[in-house]
Amino acid sequence: MSETQIKIPDKLTILAKPKRFKVVIGGRGGGKSESVAALFAGMVHQSGCRAVCCREYQTSIRQSVHSLVSRKIRELELEGFSILQAEITHSNGGDIVYQGLARDPQAIKSIDDAELCWVEEAQSLSEDSLEELTPSIRGAGSEVWFTANLGRSTDPFSKKFIKPFEKQLRANNGIYEDDLHTIVWINYDENPFFPPELEAERQRDEEVMSTAGYAHKWLGEFADTVDNAMIKPEWFDACVDAHVKLGFEALGIEVVSHDPSDEGSDSKGLAYRHGVVFLDVQEKMDGDINEGGDWASDYCHEVKPDIFIWDGDGMGVGLRRQFNEALGPKKIQLEMFRGSSAVDRPDDIYEDGTDQNKKTNKQTFKNKRAQYGWQLRDRVYKTFLAVTKGKYIDPDELVSFSSKIKAIDLLRSEVCSVALKPNGMGLIQLLSKDEARKLGIESPNMFDSVMMSWAVPSAETEYSDYEDTPYHGSSGWMA
Repeated sequence: MSETQIKIPDKLTILAKPKRFKVVIGGRGGGKSESVAALFAGMVHQSGCRAVCCREYQTSIRQSVHSLVSRKIRELELEGFSILQAEITHSNGGDIVYQGLARDPQAIKSIDDAELCWVEEAQSLSEDSLEELTPSIRGAGSEVWFTANLGRSTDPFSKKFIKPFEKQLRANNGIYEDDLHTIVWINYDENPFFPPELEAERQRDEEVMSTAGYAHKWLGEFADTVDNAMIKPEWFDACVDAHVKLGFEALGIEVVSHDPSDEGSDSKGLAYRHGVVFLDVQEKMDGDINEGGDWASDYCHEVKPDIFIWDGDGMGVGLRRQFNEALGPKKIQLEMFRGSSAVDRPDDIYEDGTDQNKKTNKQTFKNKRAQYGWQLRDRVYKTFLAVTKGKYIDPDELVSFSSKIKAIDLLRSEVCSVALKPNGMGLIQLLSKDEARKLGIESPNMFDSVMMSWAVPSAETEYSDYEDTPYHGSSGWMA
């Protein structure tokens, strides 16, 4: 049978061309799974090949695409198929089988004679599953297909198959091709078979859902935010190169801030800002806490900031001597941040831009981490208003992230995944790192590095009152 007999959106006809990796992403109603199921059935019908349909989590055949593929075979009236309880066979020798990967990623090796592989809900793939899958489907001319409604921009599937090609995808109407890949981004408005029942739901969602939630569900955008997130993705996006967009320079104090390893984690963060412009934000995924301290110290030797701040909660408290010895002779002012401690300038009024219900900092924030995290949130939102709404705001109240930051996508994911925690006293409080980790959110070390960089001594502090030692403690910080 020819591909014209299979009714799929015109944008997906490019999938008929042979390619090692074929990736179809997009929002709900784009016809991804329906089209791939039909194409798979047609290819087995034509060639008699062996096809395996995978997903990360599959504890029963009901969790597979078996019913979808079976329906497509019946709709297309394809002869020669026998639809069994847990597989589909064809009189030409071809068959379609199903495999879950999460419990045993190496199980795919038992189906290494497959010529076609389709992974549904590929955004859920673990790194282990992905590493085992692609080399296991290795026959001559074999193809691996993926369908996904994108998850986070930092998940294994996105990092391997989407992020490297994202700019080209967006610039070329959602299509990217090279020698190995065909990638198609398709949404409901490009699917001529989009059902009216879904259109009613889409219109309702457009009215009631958040911008980010709607964009993820219906436009296939990354889900780089969480419930009760403090900073929205569109706010962050406005801050990228905001100093260029709004025409101000990086001026004033230079600060490097460092978030050491958490207990049970090797990830570390570092941020470097000049005035309100972040010129660099990095993470380090290996080494112990002292090696991370050396990494941060070496960075300070290179950029020579005015102030170096590190997180002294938990394991970080033991780094004081290391930083004194490494940075003290360089005349870099050292400050240790304690996010769990009481707020700075507790009796000052928190200026939130309104005239009603004025409260002090201690009446507003649970602790320092909440105080400075919310201050970052205020800066990000003000920048969003200035960039997208044309509202004039003093540049000293804004924040800009240079697009030259190599980890800008991971930073965006972290910043937009920091959630607020309900507080019985009505105070602003952030989920702790341990609480976030239990929800599957990786430790936001880069966010914390950015956040704590604002905890610098206030201009009115009398530095002559400080001790002679380079370490100055945590008093007198600006809120």
